[in-house]
Amino acid sequence: MLRRQILHESVDGVAEKSGQVLSLRNPRSKVVVNLETSPLQDTLKGSIRKVRLLIEPLMKMFHMFVLFCLCWWRLIGVFGESVSVMEGDSVTLQTDVTEIREDDDILWKFGAETSQIAEISKVARIFTTSDGPDGRFRDRLKLDNQTGSLTIMNITTKHAGRYEVQRSGVKWSSKIFSVSVYTRLPVPNITMNCSSSSSSQQNCSLVCSVVNVGHVTLSWYKGNSLLSSISVSDLSISLSLPLEVEYQDKNTYSCVINNPISNQTTHLNITQLCHTCEDPPDSVSLILIYAAAAAGCVLIVVSVVTCCICKKFRKKVQTPEEDGADSALCKPKTQKKKSKTEAVYENVPKKR
Repeated sequence: MLRRQILHESVDGVAEKSGQVLSLRNPRSKVVVNLETSPLQDTLKGSIRKVRLLIEPLMKMFHMFVLFCLCWWRLIGVFGESVSVMEGDSVTLQTDVTEIREDDDILWKFGAETSQIAEISKVARIFTTSDGPDGRFRDRLKLDNQTGSLTIMNITTKHAGRYEVQRSGVKWSSKIFSVSVYTRLPVPNITMNCSSSSSSQQNCSLVCSVVNVGHVTLSWYKGNSLLSSISVSDLSISLSLPLEVEYQDKNTYSCVINNPISNQTTHLNITQLCHTCEDPPDSVSLILIYAAAAAGCVLIVVSVVTCCICKKFRKKVQTPEEDGADSALCKPKTQKKKSKTEAVYENVPKKR
C-alpha cells in the first residue's frame, strides 16, 4: 500500500526515513512528501536488484563470446585452414565431401587473383586440371573423381599460397587453404673461431652456421636446456650463432636448426674440434716474407732472361776458327777403296 501526502510542490528536498515512512522536506517551500511502502515491495525490489547484478556479467560474457566467434569466423574466411608441407612431398587438400552429387560443380582456384586450376562438373562431364597462368602446375595436379579433393605432387615453394575450393549445386559452399612450403634443412656446421677476441687458453670459441635458409630457428643446446637461439623469417645467405665452452667441459652440446615441420642436429665433440689457436704472425714478419718472395721471383725472372739472351747471341756470332772447324766437320769423308786386283795379287810370290 502506497500513501502519498503532498502539501506543496517542490523541486528538491531533504529525505528522512523512519520505519516504513519516507519523508521529503524542503525547508524553503515547506514541502513534505510522505511515502509509505510495504515489506513485500521492498523484498521484490531487492530480488530484482540481485537478479540484475547476476545477469549483467552474464550478458557481458555472452556479448564477448559472440564477438569472438565473429572474429574467428572472419579469420577462417580470410586465412583458411593452414597446411604445412616439405618441399618435394605431395599434399592433398580435402573438400570434406564423401561423394560428389550429380548436380554439383567444384572449382579449385589459386592465388590472390583466384586463377582456376581444376574443375569438376558431372552434368557437363567436365573433369580437368590446368597448368596455371604461368605453367607452374604442369604435371603436378591430381583430382579425386569421388570427393573432388586436389592433390599437389612434388610441391615447391612456388606452389605456396592461398587455395580455394567452391562447391555449387543444391547449396553453395567455399573452403580456403593456406599452404606453406618449407625447403629441406641443411645440417648445421660447427667450426672453431680462432679470430674471436674472447678465445683464451681456458675457453674454446665456436660458431654454428648454416647457409641459404629461411623461416628457421638456429639454437645451441646444453643437454636439453636451451642456451641461445636466433630466428630468420626471410631467405638468408648465412646464419650463424656463437658459443664459448671450456676445453675441459664434459657436458654435451648440440646445434639445432628447425622449422615448423622438421629439424637437423649436429652434436659438438669438444675433444676433436677444440684445440689451441696458433698466434698469427705479426706485420713485420709478413712484410719480410712477402719481400723475400718478391726478390726470389725477380731473381728467377732475371736468370731466365739472361740465359735466353746468351743462347741467342752464341748462335749469331762465331769465331773464324770455329767456322773452319765447322766447315771441315761438315765436309763428307771419302774412303779409298782398294781394287779387287790389288787385293788378289798382293800376296802372290814373284817369279825369279
